[in-house]
Amino acid sequence: MSSQPPIGEIQSAVVNAPGVPVIRNVNWGGLRTLYIKEVRRFFKVQLQTIWAPAITTLLFLVIFTVATGGKRPVHVGGVDIPFADFIAPGLIVMGMLQNAFANASFSLLVGKIQGTIVDYLMPPLSITELLAAMIGGAVTRAFCVGATVSLAMLLWPGVHIAPVHPLAILWFGFFGSAMLALIGILTSIWAEKFDHAAAVQNFFIAPLTLLSGTFYSVDKLAPAFRIFSHVNPFFYVISGFRYGFLGTADSPVMLGGVLILVIDLVLGGLCYALLRSGWKTKS
Repeated sequence: MSSQPPIGEIQSAVVNAPGVPVIRNVNWGGLRTLYIKEVRRFFKVQLQTIWAPAITTLLFLVIFTVATGGKRPVHVGGVDIPFADFIAPGLIVMGMLQNAFANASFSLLVGKIQGTIVDYLMPPLSITELLAAMIGGAVTRAFCVGATVSLAMLLWPGVHIAPVHPLAILWFGFFGSAMLALIGILTSIWAEKFDHAAAVQNFFIAPLTLLSGTFYSVDKLAPAFRIFSHVNPFFYVISGFRYGFLGTADSPVMLGGVLILVIDLVLGGLCYALLRSGWKTKS
């Protein structure tokens, strides 16, 4: 008589053995929990994370429309557009991009500084699930800021914004915010203190955002500055997002949409590789 246990019992023992993962597919419960944690974190201080950025963006609108004349037309794609209508979509997505970066760059960094990064690394979440939750929280904050600014602009005299191509608005709003969220995650992996994250914000994110055609048409620039604008990925996000409201753009919309998607995939792969290696997170 054989002393070996039945095959079913062997499989059960292997499945329940220590160190063997029980969750074999997507951990939806853990993913949802971390996403809710990320959203609640910025909602607890919404005066600082949502309302303050929205007011700052509106101040840009007020200053530039008053200083230059809100009805001065801007020539874009063969169409003359009132200046206020031209800069409004760019200001909306600019606020979205900056806040997506701010949210994502804070998560892992504050954990590293406070010694609570194990709260991100120890739960039974894969690296893909961890990235999805953090990107989801950053994109949610970006859309909250964008919606707040949009509603305020609808009430602002002299500004007319209405969706013409909703798919373009969603595409460039989502993937543009995801791009900045991934850059924020890379920053939080690399940074060791808040000064490092602030340096990236001040010397990389802010200049590229402000020099991306938010306040002007790149067709009016000198050739050297025009070339710089066309190698700036932020330019394609803002131009594509503006196309969703105006129906015209400074750049090929399809090219910009594909380019942003490719950049997101590359940045996502880089984040995945760094988190998997544990560089500056587990050592």
